[in-house]
Amino acid sequence: MKSIIKKLTETFGPSGFEKSVRNVIRKEIRDHVDSIKSDKLGNLIAHIKGKGTKVMLASHMDEIGVVTSYIDKNGFIRFSNVGGFFPVHSLTSRIIFENGRIGVIGEERRKSMSDPVEMTKLYIDIGARDRKEAEKLVPIGTFGCYERGFEDIGKRIVAKALDDRIGCAVLIEVAKRLKRKVKNDTYLVFTVQEEVGLKGARTSAFGIDPDIGLAVDVTETGDTPEAKKMAVKLGAGAAIKIKDWGIVCDPKIVETLIRIARRNKIPYQFEILERGTTDATVIQLTKGGIPSAAVSIPSRYIHSASEIVDMDDVEAAVKLIVKFLKTDQGGLKK
Repeated sequence: MKSIIKKLTETFGPSGFEKSVRNVIRKEIRDHVDSIKSDKLGNLIAHIKGKGTKVMLASHMDEIGVVTSYIDKNGFIRFSNVGGFFPVHSLTSRIIFENGRIGVIGEERRKSMSDPVEMTKLYIDIGARDRKEAEKLVPIGTFGCYERGFEDIGKRIVAKALDDRIGCAVLIEVAKRLKRKVKNDTYLVFTVQEEVGLKGARTSAFGIDPDIGLAVDVTETGDTPEAKKMAVKLGAGAAIKIKDWGIVCDPKIVETLIRIARRNKIPYQFEILERGTTDATVIQLTKGGIPSAAVSIPSRYIHSASEIVDMDDVEAAVKLIVKFLKTDQGGLKK
């Protein structure tokens, strides 16, 4: 899977600009599903026909980014965040804009190095000599995202945008392994604009009207030095979400995922995320309500240019979801 993960993470795709990512996914998945289409908002919806329960799986294509908001007389660019952009992760990081121009994030001098890094004190240096040159190269309103290559470090990988291109890679691999043989009517949805309000999942779930929803996304870990205590770590398996900031996962789906994992000796762990949420939150609230849950891939340094995941966890997530879809989930309907 590493080659497709590399391709996905190195593709430009901040919220609202998922087209290039969508094109990569379409090419990878089209021969493994019965139909595939894009809706009006830009979600990519792949369908594997089945006679049973209608199941929607969602992974978002977009990544966090920036948008230019002001250029000073010396050509330095001020910017606004697109999604959860953490200033402390960004210093001297490279930014690539939609037209291919590269810039470097710098900051104004702090009174003390112990002071927090503030968004209002950051700027992007694109090498322009003045405002006129900068305006030609990167006009106001230009979107950008981190520029950083994929690195294979053995069992683990490092890349920007693993949130949530790793989830997209999982769904692509799931489709390949299913070989169109499912017990459930299956929709694999690659959503847009998750980072700015879970927008794509909301509209696609409304259109599909599934019986069950399952998001596939990343989650934080508690396994780094002096990290906030959390019972998730790299290499311990797929994380079955219990609760996060936006959702209490449907207990019946959670129990089913646990049972499948145990029966098939798939490594798993439990996720309780105190901040952040996934597409499952809005799928759950669609129409009259849809029982929903999530399978997460543990990731370090989320929303930075160097996120890390363990391929054993990725493999566990793929196996768990494949087994879930090959089992009739009619009993999970409300």
